[in-house]
Amino acid sequence: MRVVLVACMPLQPAGADPVLLLAAASSAELPLELTGTLLGDPRSSVGTGSCRALLQLPVGRTELRFGDCPPLQEGWRLRVRGRLRRPLASPHPLLAAPAERLARQGAFSQLQVQDFNVLERPATPVADLRRRMAQALVRQAGPERGGVLAALVLGSAVVPVPAELREAFRASGLSHALAASGFHLSVLLGVVLPLGARLPQPARLGLAAAAMGLFVLLAGPQPSVVRAVLMGALALAVLESGHRSRPLGILAASALVLLLARPDWLLDVGFQLSVVATAALVLSARPLELGLRRWLPGWLPGWLAAATAVPLAASLYTLPLQLLHFGVVPLYAVPANLVVAPLLTPLTLGAMALACLAVLLPPLLPLATVPVDWLCRLLVLVVQAFAELPMAQWQLGRPTPVLVLLLSLALLALVLPALGRRWRLLGLGLLVVAVAVHLSLLGADQLLLVHQGRLDLLVARHRGRAALVSSSADGFSCSQASQLARGLGVQRFDWALLLDPLAPEQPDCWRAQAGLVLASADGSLPLQPGQRLASEGLSAAPVAIESRAMELQLGRWRWLLLPDRQALWAWQERYGPGRGGFDGLWLGFRPSQRERTQLQRLGAKRIWLSGAFPSGWPETWAASGPSGSLQAVRG
Repeated sequence: MRVVLVACMPLQPAGADPVLLLAAASSAELPLELTGTLLGDPRSSVGTGSCRALLQLPVGRTELRFGDCPPLQEGWRLRVRGRLRRPLASPHPLLAAPAERLARQGAFSQLQVQDFNVLERPATPVADLRRRMAQALVRQAGPERGGVLAALVLGSAVVPVPAELREAFRASGLSHALAASGFHLSVLLGVVLPLGARLPQPARLGLAAAAMGLFVLLAGPQPSVVRAVLMGALALAVLESGHRSRPLGILAASALVLLLARPDWLLDVGFQLSVVATAALVLSARPLELGLRRWLPGWLPGWLAAATAVPLAASLYTLPLQLLHFGVVPLYAVPANLVVAPLLTPLTLGAMALACLAVLLPPLLPLATVPVDWLCRLLVLVVQAFAELPMAQWQLGRPTPVLVLLLSLALLALVLPALGRRWRLLGLGLLVVAVAVHLSLLGADQLLLVHQGRLDLLVARHRGRAALVSSSADGFSCSQASQLARGLGVQRFDWALLLDPLAPEQPDCWRAQAGLVLASADGSLPLQPGQRLASEGLSAAPVAIESRAMELQLGRWRWLLLPDRQALWAWQERYGPGRGGFDGLWLGFRPSQRERTQLQRLGAKRIWLSGAFPSGWPETWAASGPSGSLQAVRG
């Protein structure tokens, strides 16, 4: 109970954290000078062109933001000057944001660095060893394959793998290959333990402990790494004492010890997936193998059942977590794992050997890299082939936590071998209910407003189809729209209407999101009076000349969209105050008292405002807040 309470409590900054200075100054930004120690090398932020690094302060932490990545290293002490601000909070649960990411790392502020001085460059042997290994592998095999080889040794949390390749591993259901976990530790111990088989017991245990300690040092104390090491240590201790090992008990004891020490790991996605996938192998891999042996044709080799049972069990058990956190299912995860399984063990061993050569015998590294690079090239080709298959990532949308709980209970009732026929029928019934409710929610008419800074996204849905209206056409807006689509279960928008007078920054990104993208190319309006952008049950049409005022139709709903004050004036000039009949009204600006009175005459059932809700306004109006969202659903 303590673990659950501590994990679910919102994280709070320490008493002298620099973010408290912002609250005391009642300011959004504050010029400040800080002194601290870098907790990692600066790393590029995907899609932004900027660079970031975490700085440990005497009390608390802050994230440093650089325009370009400077040649700084983990462990260096810096004096930095810049502007301190709070990180952006997520406007919607489906969108990732810096505030949530940094809070999990114990940081609650960001400093946009304007100048810095290096005060001290202490020795950092472990960080230097990681850096030397990773740089040597990338230099020999290139950024893609070298990044994969380095991740097989150090984990992708330590080594930056190119974003496109990382996404390909995710789409094919092979992300676990790049994450330091129990598989990598088992490969390492599979080499070390036979070498010490003839040694006395204390020496054997010492050798295994040294290997596990080295694994933690190189991969870092990530939740999945610590879980694997603790579980391996307990299992080894039980076996060496002459007792029978109980994998499920060892897993439960390991997870409990880690959660007592770090309750916040209960909400860590990596920890959840690691524990659940391991439980799947312990509980259901063998029963699934026996069942597959009975069902598969006799002419197929016997090893196929065992090889299929492992990824199938892990996929079934982690399915609720995949949907809860990502809203997508890698449809080809089982066959992809089946194909790459023969490659991963020799490739991991080869990558570990190359990492050792990079440190001990660098002249031999180019020659030794050739065969391992061939294997890695084959792995990358397989991963990309699966990722490019149709519906490689089946976007089902993120279900509500209640539906995820129902799905989890249903799957447990269906796959746990100890449960009888009655429980399986109950599980099948729960599965049908969960799927039916989720599909009904996806098929309902919905309008979602997401507001963040100057960005407004309106997602209209009708019977599973979706369309997008965006106030901005920059790359950040496209990225946010992509995240929303994935979380809502939208494979692709029917159309996207970009109201930004500037041309899109990343047209390829927008074209990947929608079947038809309508945007301004020269400052003119994307839609002219008399034109209409439409698909089945969804349409948008301008309602005034030389303005961005739009009428949005979704199913039987009619909404009036007024992004700015000019749109309101243009609409009033054309129709006057008398025209109404709208189900809803969206305002992208804060109207005056007189304008509020005029807008209330429209008789709209819902009036939405982007931004903070001023005091004294009508209670029937709703506001998104400075960074937030509003949603209306019609069954």
